[in-house]
Amino acid sequence: MSQFKVYGQRQVLTPLRTEMSDVLHAAAVEVLGLPADKRFHRFFPMDPEDFPTPAGRSDRYTVIEVLMFEGRTTATKKALYQRLYRDFAAHLSIEPVDLELTLLETPRHDWAIRGQAGDDLTLTYMVEQ
Repeated sequence: MSQFKVYGQRQVLTPLRTEMSDVLHAAAVEVLGLPADKRFHRFFPMDPEDFPTPAGRSDRYTVIEVLMFEGRTTATKKALYQRLYRDFAAHLSIEPVDLELTLLETPRHDWAIRGQAGDDLTLTYMVEQ
């Protein structure tokens, strides 16, 4: 299980949502091994006064939080970072200096999905990779 929360300035994030979702999803499927039918993305477009841009960043500054079950290797996580930095630059014109990524891992028993604790679910994909 993985959920993506994307924060950015409204005038940049809103027109890019669909393509950004496609970039995130391709990385999640190919790097994290998520099923193609599992797309959990939430977009938080914000006014500039609610989303200050740090020095050295542009108005394309974007913050992504990835909530996921714990268990993936450091190599898998780094592969996700590399993939997102590459694809955001290539497809969305958001350069690495303007993209911050945070992975938040949670034990499966701390999630509840479809009426069950995450550790009671039978998943169709591997988490420990």
